[in-house]
Amino acid sequence: MSTIYHITQSHRWENAKQAGTYSIESLQTEGFIHCSTLQQVIKTANRFFRDQKGLVLLCINSDNVNPEIKYEGADGDEFPHLYGELNIDAVYKVIDFEPNEKGLFILPNEI
Repeated sequence: MSTIYHITQSHRWENAKQAGTYSIESLQTEGFIHCSTLQQVIKTANRFFRDQKGLVLLCINSDNVNPEIKYEGADGDEFPHLYGELNIDAVYKVIDFEPNEKGLFILPNEI
């Protein structure tokens, strides 16, 4: 199993569970959902989600993802992008993802 990760607000994940698929604005504006590899999660979290609360980290089995996954360059690295709505059954673990007292993230012990 190969795992990719996506950071989102917990209420968006709750809505996705009701809908059966997960989507976010970037799918309409950029054509894909941003994801990260394990090595990229903390850098992504601290760059784009610093000081934000109420987040979850979706652990996604990429072998079970229905839309196409493309690894594409950004910031000198190759990031996984989902080209369609994420089927929720590809998510095998959801981890509460909160920043520390300085507003920064560390890798959760559950990973």
